[in-house]
Amino acid sequence: IHPVLTVLVPLWEMGCSGLTLNSVPLHQVGMYQRSGEGGAHPRQRRSWVWNQFFVLEEYMGDEPLYVGKLHSDVDKGEGQVKYVLNGEGATSIFTIDENTGDIHATKRLDREEQPYYTLRAQARHRHTNLPVEPESEFVIKVQDINDNEPKFLDGPYSARVPEMSPVGTSVVTVVATDADDPTYGNSARVVYSILEGQPYFSVEPRTGVVRTALPNMDREAREQYLLVIQAKDMVGQMGGLSGTTSVTVTLTDVNDNPPHFSRKSYQFSVPESLPVATTVAKIKALDSDVGPNAEMEYRIMDGDGLGLFRITPDPDTQEGLITLQKGLDFETKSSYTLRVEASNRNIDLRFLSLGPFSDTATVRLNVQNVDEPPVFSSPFSKMVISEEATVGTTIGTIFAHDPDSTNSPIRYSIDRNTDLERFFNIDATTGVISTAKPLDREVNAVHNITIFATEILDPLQVGKGVVLITVTDINDNAPVFAIEYETYLCESAKPGQVIETISAVDRDQPQSGHRFFFSLTAEAAGNLNFTLRDNKDNTASVLTKRGGFQRRHQNVYRLPVLIMDNGSPALSSTNTLSIRVCDCDPDGIPQSCGSENSMLSAGLSTGALIAILACILTLLVLVLLIITMQRRRKKEPLILDEERDVRENIVRYDDEGGGEEDTEAFDMVALRNLNVVRENGSKNRRDVTPEVPTLFSSSRPPPDNGIFREFIWDRLKEADVDLSAPPYDSLQTYAFEGSGSAAESLSSLDSLSMDSEQNYDYLSDWGPRFKKLADLYGHSDGGNLFVS
Repeated sequence: IHPVLTVLVPLWEMGCSGLTLNSVPLHQVGMYQRSGEGGAHPRQRRSWVWNQFFVLEEYMGDEPLYVGKLHSDVDKGEGQVKYVLNGEGATSIFTIDENTGDIHATKRLDREEQPYYTLRAQARHRHTNLPVEPESEFVIKVQDINDNEPKFLDGPYSARVPEMSPVGTSVVTVVATDADDPTYGNSARVVYSILEGQPYFSVEPRTGVVRTALPNMDREAREQYLLVIQAKDMVGQMGGLSGTTSVTVTLTDVNDNPPHFSRKSYQFSVPESLPVATTVAKIKALDSDVGPNAEMEYRIMDGDGLGLFRITPDPDTQEGLITLQKGLDFETKSSYTLRVEASNRNIDLRFLSLGPFSDTATVRLNVQNVDEPPVFSSPFSKMVISEEATVGTTIGTIFAHDPDSTNSPIRYSIDRNTDLERFFNIDATTGVISTAKPLDREVNAVHNITIFATEILDPLQVGKGVVLITVTDINDNAPVFAIEYETYLCESAKPGQVIETISAVDRDQPQSGHRFFFSLTAEAAGNLNFTLRDNKDNTASVLTKRGGFQRRHQNVYRLPVLIMDNGSPALSSTNTLSIRVCDCDPDGIPQSCGSENSMLSAGLSTGALIAILACILTLLVLVLLIITMQRRRKKEPLILDEERDVRENIVRYDDEGGGEEDTEAFDMVALRNLNVVRENGSKNRRDVTPEVPTLFSSSRPPPDNGIFREFIWDRLKEADVDLSAPPYDSLQTYAFEGSGSAAESLSSLDSLSMDSEQNYDYLSDWGPRFKKLADLYGHSDGGNLFVS
């Protein structure tokens, strides 16, 4: 006996509004199959074949949703069999009653998230947990409901369509997407409709193609439209869901408007002084189109100024620019009339029926009279004058006139900025140009001068003309050596040897070219040392007549050369060629050419050596002058201002730094102190006496000091015997420390008139070292120091 598993399968009957659950044995519905035919052969059990279970999505009930029932024919209702469920969502979404096999959905399902679940079912013995049926797989499919509205994923849309397009022109295609199941019912079947934008546009219900609905839509009347498109599912039936999107439609321009002038005639005033290529007028033809469809072309059709004016379009503003091609003259013609046509550059043949895409207008140009400066008959004149012309020679004449009807007289002058050296003059009335100085073609061959023509009645009106004066050449320069030759002659030179090839230059420029003739002067023609050969090509060769030249006999030879040109009259000059005798190596290269040549070979010419010697001599003179002045200064008496404070600085070098402490200002009064102690305090100085308690006090006269006494006597003697001193006593001030100095004046004048009594009794208090000095001075009644 083979067990049979029975399943309650929900069957969907088309046209019914609900589900019917039927309990059907599996072998009767083909869900369980047996293999083999006839009763002779045993039948083998095969795997289960399950149909799908269906679960309605978005179930909102309070109780778990019943899905179906599993049952095995092994289950006799004795409670020995239990049912087990595995797979996607088992226990979390789907549960099974292990006793009855009932399957329930415990959560709300969304088909758009997961359309089906695959599970595995098995019947097991309750006590042994052994399978009583093979495990089988089945699918629970989530049944769709209409819970998603159509959405325009690419919206909002923008589109462009040419204006004047015919009805039905495609503009854009909109697409709405519905997330519901397109294979089940009408939940995902969308239809389109237009909510806003009629009657200008329409949309195809099934394809979503937006098309024009009206003919002759004009961009110039309205350029932009905003459409609202709706998509509704359930084939647009009642109860369906819908979504909307916007479409912005812009009409693009086509050339459907011809240009036209706002006026049929224009009038402009043009000063006659305007230069050529100046814009004299602007006109514009209006066009409602834009971009390339509004680009213009202008042309002058006829009129009396065809060759005088030109019209071109401005690429930015599309204006017609009338420019001047030739100069205007009010006295000749005072007005011009032009007929101008404007037309579109880009024509759309579809709209030729609307009329000609061009328009015409008349332009009148009135020439205004302007006070113009004088005008030269020729703004650029050429004149020629010979450089041998004498002062006052007439070169040529220029002429200028006043173009105005007043015909003012003209006064001529030369712009001296173009003739700084005043080579030329011009007659202010006639315009005759003449020479004012001798001309030299070799200095300036061409003179470019500017002539001013000024109206006498209105000096502010000045015209300018240019005169180019070319100075022609005459033969006034003799030929000379082309370079300064340095010719060397080897002592081993043979007779007839070429030692130099010379050429010449001439500042003149004859029309036939230069031709120079070379020869020796009459004095040098008979010399026995050298000869000259004219090469007939404006060069000459210097040759030796003999050999055996020796430096010790003569180291330099001077050879005068006569050079003549072919001018008329011919000019000539004598040029001296210096030939230096040298000791040469076997290849003929000079090695030694005497002392002068040695200096030259070192890179110093004779002129350079002279300049160096002159500089050395100048330096020696300056040194002597400085020494002399210093000696004279030593003899001058030292006269110092009474108010000046003189100090000496003693620099101490036994200190490693210390900034300003390195330098100590030393008071000269310390030299007169009788007791000066060294800084370290270790011993007294030998050259001064110890310090006294009170220096130069009123009760005790200042002590005498041998060093100062000798110093003062020496200076007095120098002043007496100095012959350069003035014939009066000079006040000599030494170690003056300002107006308050205790030393007072040491002048010889004061010395003669001063009675100085000094008391040296204090010397006996200084100890045995000063006993000898105390005996000499301490017991005297005082002494006077007289100086003269």
